[in-house]
Amino acid sequence: MLLKSADDKTRRVRLLEDLQKSTQLDARQRDWLKDELDRLRKGMAGEKAAAHYLDNHLAESKNNVLLHDLRFEVDGEVAQVDHMVITRAAGILLFETKNFNGNLRINEHGEFSVNYGSREFGIPSPLEQSRRHANVLQKLLDKLEITSRIGKRMEFRHVVLVDPKATISRPAAKAFDTSMVIKADQFPDWHKRFADEDLGVLDVVKTLGNLRSPETVRGWGEKLLRQHRPADLLRLPDFMAPRVPTVPVVDAPAAPAGVVQERSASYKAAPTPSGIDAPSPDLARKLICAHCCGKISFAEGKFCWNNEKRFGGLQYCREHQALVR
Repeated sequence: MLLKSADDKTRRVRLLEDLQKSTQLDARQRDWLKDELDRLRKGMAGEKAAAHYLDNHLAESKNNVLLHDLRFEVDGEVAQVDHMVITRAAGILLFETKNFNGNLRINEHGEFSVNYGSREFGIPSPLEQSRRHANVLQKLLDKLEITSRIGKRMEFRHVVLVDPKATISRPAAKAFDTSMVIKADQFPDWHKRFADEDLGVLDVVKTLGNLRSPETVRGWGEKLLRQHRPADLLRLPDFMAPRVPTVPVVDAPAAPAGVVQERSASYKAAPTPSGIDAPSPDLARKLICAHCCGKISFAEGKFCWNNEKRFGGLQYCREHQALVR
């Protein structure tokens, strides 16, 4: 039975697309936006395609509970699961989706890479990623008291779903078992072989003795669904924050010592109008309003400097010029 579909991420796509239109981006921000948007679109496409095959095979099943796109936070750790199947036999299948259009290579050491013609890129092992998520998920299962009939922990199986258009180069089975890495469109056949053959006779006997009711399994799925914590679709890394524009500083030309003394005296004697805090002389001859510290135009600054007796050598925006008498 299908309990949860993938979260709608179109808001984040629109956000990243809108940010790309900004003329205030630096090179690092532009590169990050391009890579993030490409990664997001590919991930959404891959998860949607994989969900299609999983749904067609399991959505109506009474022996399995299917959930897509889960995110859990446990004791400061995060587990993100592309797809999860909970079985009546107290087992959990965790699926990692990889949307590669090139050639996926797996060597005898379990190292993964993707080849696009003459270019090859190493990638983190999706099987290891899934195992790390399982470690976090197990903590949550313990807290929710989700166990097998005999009180043992749930058994995890890790599966990697690859784009049907990709090719997979595998090592010898004895060197490294890649039977859990399959193309998404092969999932129905794989699942049947997994249930009929891979479990084996002894596992079947053990499974029958540990079988839970469909209602129990559905209850487990609903418990986990309530723990889902969607990611903030509008969150951006710190370096994507808008840059604060620098305020140009206009230095006054050097003046004779006598004039400087006269100006210093006028600063102290300058009136402080009602409602305006006493300004700092450090703001003299800068294109910053001495009251609100907002950026002002050169014309506003020049007007105040030409009326030094009134403004005490400082400058104000048009709004606060009217308050100085």
